[in-house]
Amino acid sequence: MEAVAANIKKPRTSATSKAKLTFLGGAGTVTGSSYLLEVNGRKILVDCGLFQGSRKLKELNWSPLSFDPSRIDAVLLTHAHIDHVGLLPRLVRQGYAGPIFATEATCALLNLALPDSAHLQEQDALYAKKKGYSRHKPPLPLYELSDAEATLKLLKPTKFGEPVWFPEITATWHPAGHILGSAIIQLEIEKTRIVFSGDLGRFDNEIMKSPALLTQADVLLVESTYGNRIHSDGSIEESLAIEIDYIVQSEGVLLIPAFAVGRTQQVLYYIRKLQDQKRIPNLPVFIDSPMAVDASHIYCKYGDDHNLDVNLLMDEYACPLRCEQTNFIRDVAESKILNTRPGPAIIISASGMCSGGRILHHLKWRLPDKRNSVLFVGYQAEGTRGRRLLEGAERIRIHGDEVSVKARIAQVQALSGHADQAELIRWLSGFSKAPSKVFITHGESTSSQELQNQIGKHLGWQAAIPSRGDSNEI
Repeated sequence: MEAVAANIKKPRTSATSKAKLTFLGGAGTVTGSSYLLEVNGRKILVDCGLFQGSRKLKELNWSPLSFDPSRIDAVLLTHAHIDHVGLLPRLVRQGYAGPIFATEATCALLNLALPDSAHLQEQDALYAKKKGYSRHKPPLPLYELSDAEATLKLLKPTKFGEPVWFPEITATWHPAGHILGSAIIQLEIEKTRIVFSGDLGRFDNEIMKSPALLTQADVLLVESTYGNRIHSDGSIEESLAIEIDYIVQSEGVLLIPAFAVGRTQQVLYYIRKLQDQKRIPNLPVFIDSPMAVDASHIYCKYGDDHNLDVNLLMDEYACPLRCEQTNFIRDVAESKILNTRPGPAIIISASGMCSGGRILHHLKWRLPDKRNSVLFVGYQAEGTRGRRLLEGAERIRIHGDEVSVKARIAQVQALSGHADQAELIRWLSGFSKAPSKVFITHGESTSSQELQNQIGKHLGWQAAIPSRGDSNEI
């Protein structure tokens, strides 16, 4: 797909633009990222994410929108993770019909992510109706496949570093290094520059390129997912090897809940690396996610966006995203067979926070058996099943059933796709002077508050932590 320029009719404007920024999500929580920018009556939405985690958070997805979707002029996206894009089909369902701008790779991934999300919404509603555990009568999906398909028709791909012009606003996407296609969005309104960090990746990563360092911003929104933590210096391979050795000895199954985009490819890369080093046996590895299968091919197509040596013309095993015995599972019947498959084996499945998807069925089967292990390889938001398992829950509810937890529970923090506290400060240090306004977003309260302290300590900047619904004149 070719990048295109915006085509929005220019309204009458005053000599000086008046802009207001409203925090619709990603404020006070890690999920639901969405920000509304209003400039002289024109409205731009940056991200439109799904709330994930606790029941209270997920109920926000059903709340009436605080604006008229048909009055939004454009949507700009940072990347393809569901907590940044997962409410787009609902936005379209309720009347939005304008352009949706994102990088080329993000657009490619959205063609997988949005239909997959709609399918999960529909399947969860059907399963809830069958089991009778939903509070809604009858259970309904948040949106349907037709809404996702209508959303995809609105995508307008952009290229990194090439400005897209709107009346009064110029938008430019810069690499964020989080997942394929992820971006920092820079907006210029007259002489004011607004920067949305999106989700920032890690520096000096084997797989993804480092996030771009920007030097100027008048208004800055920075994520704080790991604002209160420093990632472990421990070897990623060593942590993976320990968990794989456990299930080899116990003849169990290693479950790895992982986002289909980004994290699954990371895990495959490091398992393959361990195999090549002869540090682990060549166990069967099952990728139980149609979306993850397709996403791996997209990683090959957009090789310039990351550091891996991938080529679609390669011999299949030569690709670093393939293990010795990689089995890509698409069919539901094949997925069900995995539940009774004996170990040792590795199953990688979505969703990464155990908030839905096929991983839930595997957890129901495998958690009660101490021979098995569950390895978390990404952030687990407050209120998610993943967080409860990491916090030592002895029982957990899945599809209305109480499931005992006997399996081993472990976590690899070094595999995170998010910049940690030190890396966030490193990125912020790239600005030549303090922005006039700094907002800390996309983090739980303790994480955001600690990053606020560190920004003051290391940079001497004043930073605010907005709440959902807050508005600010900029």
